[in-house]
Amino acid sequence: MRAFKTSYVLDVYLQLFEEYQCTTLNTRILWRDNIISMDQEHAKFVLATGFHRFSRGRSQKERLELFLGEGIFNRDDEMWKMHRNTARPFFARERISDFDIFERHTARTLSILSSLEASNTPCEAQDLYSRFTLDASSEFLFDKNLDTLSAALPSPSKAAMGPKGSATEDGWGSFTKAFETAQQNITNRARIGSMWPLFELFEDKNEGHCRVIQQFLDPLVRQALADKSRMEKAGISSPLADKSFLQHLVDSADDPVLIRDQLLSMLLASRDTTACVLTFITYFMAVHPEVATRLRAEVLEHCGPSRPPTYEHFRHMKYMRAVINETLRLFPPVPLNVRETRDSPCILPPPDPTYSTPGRSNPLYMPENTIIMYLPLLTQRNPALWGDNADDFDPDRWIDPERIAKFVANPAMFTPFSAGPRICIGQNYAYNEMSYFLVRLLQRFDRFTLASEVQPPESLPPKEWQNRKGRQAYERIWPSAAMTLYVKGGLWIRFHKATS
Repeated sequence: MRAFKTSYVLDVYLQLFEEYQCTTLNTRILWRDNIISMDQEHAKFVLATGFHRFSRGRSQKERLELFLGEGIFNRDDEMWKMHRNTARPFFARERISDFDIFERHTARTLSILSSLEASNTPCEAQDLYSRFTLDASSEFLFDKNLDTLSAALPSPSKAAMGPKGSATEDGWGSFTKAFETAQQNITNRARIGSMWPLFELFEDKNEGHCRVIQQFLDPLVRQALADKSRMEKAGISSPLADKSFLQHLVDSADDPVLIRDQLLSMLLASRDTTACVLTFITYFMAVHPEVATRLRAEVLEHCGPSRPPTYEHFRHMKYMRAVINETLRLFPPVPLNVRETRDSPCILPPPDPTYSTPGRSNPLYMPENTIIMYLPLLTQRNPALWGDNADDFDPDRWIDPERIAKFVANPAMFTPFSAGPRICIGQNYAYNEMSYFLVRLLQRFDRFTLASEVQPPESLPPKEWQNRKGRQAYERIWPSAAMTLYVKGGLWIRFHKATS
């Protein structure tokens, strides 16, 4: 079977995502020139066993070039290896198990939540979590707290809709708007296909937004390069263990653009992905209060009402990991990804025979320079892999030995952090950050309720969703995607302090 090349497929994905129709398409479909696959056998081949046959692809790099440029998420081969080797030492266990940074920024976040709770004021949790993760990651990566938690918060019933949530009219809001609008533009380019440059013939739609982002990051890079020059003149050198990620970057390269692009890539990964998961966990605790009750009981059992958690605590908190994994399963921060065959064709392996579609059980021929899109969000909701309750939020599926055994035998069915050589090197950092924050959150708060009355009306789920299949039938927020998942209009929540 040959795939003919004409245009791109993200419009099909967005339709699938909007309708949550993971039950209708089990293996793969051909769409014009490209392939959409939900089969974990195909994803495993693209990400791991056939990794060398694929690249990020020319089309994707062109769409992302002005935004992420020379960063790790927009490069292949030697440049990608250089970035990965540079970053790997900073995600070693001894670094990511030092929770002082998490404690400082979690305490600041909980202080804000306590003030809001005292006046019965709803909080836009997605925005707050984005600030928390950015402040923590900026200190972790370059020893500088950007202190976005001190900026003005969105006001209930007054906040404007931002590109991926709510918006504020200040310096932080300008950066956020630029950061998120750039992602929306990149997604729109993918929907248009290879003709997108014609729609930006006289103006690159991301040029102004990228200028705002660069104004935010360039002073940090200039200062780091100046510090490096000053230390070299003084004959001072520091061991790797004493350096920040940014200091190590400037020791490895002199090009400020390359340094900035890599820094932005790491901030994108550490801010958007972790904030996304915390947002959806809070949503699930609001609509499933029994989950919050059980999770808090585990927190109190291991950490008490005030003791800081440790890495060893996390190892024994099975339900905590189950809640995080189940959220990652239903709402992976990166819901889809794209690769492109290199300059020679290849053969995709046969799909998983346990749920193959009649007539599509054979290997699939992929010509050279052909795009394949694989969708963790739909694979991770496939009933053939996860059972008839695949759309349900059920953390116990990560505790039940029989269901765990199925995942252990087929790890490609759950890949929220990707897999193979490009597997996320920051996944343990993310697990630790999420776990630490949740422990501290649940030590102080025991209930979470949706504040739908202050949700922007245009961000509420349409009434017709109630008659659809999958999660849309009972979703109370509007999940959407632009490079990463987010809640349209933000997640407005009331946090309730624990009384015992």
